[in-house]
Amino acid sequence: MERIKIVLHFPKQLVDKPIVYRLVKDFNLEFNILKAEVNPNEEGLLILELKGQDQDYKKGIEYLKNEGVRVQPLSQDVSMDRQRCVDCTVCVSLCPTEALEKDPQSGEVKFIKEKCIACGICVKACPYGAMKIEF
Repeated sequence: MERIKIVLHFPKQLVDKPIVYRLVKDFNLEFNILKAEVNPNEEGLLILELKGQDQDYKKGIEYLKNEGVRVQPLSQDVSMDRQRCVDCTVCVSLCPTEALEKDPQSGEVKFIKEKCIACGICVKACPYGAMKIEF
């Protein structure tokens, strides 16, 4: 069973269409909305965690692309700049999904992209600007 976090960019003409409903109904995919910014007459942004069989997931993604939705993995949007990070660990205690953790041996802050939901808390909290989200 496939489980993946993706970012969907909806052109403004698709914002009022039941795109996510079709993923459930036609492709048997479960979804969890992690973040949504959808407004009439503007491009929409939706971050989803999708779960389903591999072939259903692939068909669902193909459907989205054919409808004009730009699809990209969430891991492409969240990053940690190791050169800016001083391992102060401010972000570690604030991360709701434990995507940031302190390595007990090296003392370094590690970023685990697979756990990240792009909530942005770490971006606001980091005094050194080491965390970035770019949709």
